[in-house]
Amino acid sequence: MSSTVHANTLNAAPASASDARAIAPGRRVAFSLLAEADPGTLPRILEYVAKRGLVPLALSSRLTDDLLDIVLEVGDLPQAETDHIGRCLGQIPMVVRITVTELLAEAATADRFAELVAAE
Repeated sequence: MSSTVHANTLNAAPASASDARAIAPGRRVAFSLLAEADPGTLPRILEYVAKRGLVPLALSSRLTDDLLDIVLEVGDLPQAETDHIGRCLGQIPMVVRITVTELLAEAATADRFAELVAAE
């Protein structure tokens, strides 16, 4: 008795969350948050992006007094997913305020260039 194993079955890559979700190529969104300075604030905010298989394009956080000023930039998000993530972030107990802004491609590129020049 012989058994045959198909190579396709063994080598098939599992589908990731990013493979299954809708995308809006080139669309960039910035989530700007003001939140309490707590060690769990940033991980909780990043959780909503990571569990969707996304990697932030940019993340900045600045501590001012007892508040964190956080800007999280994500790319290729459709409007419905942007709205959902924004609502979820707003429900985190430490978040005081959230603003969602769609970034223009030209403005985002110009900002990046200005950051690179300033860093040199």
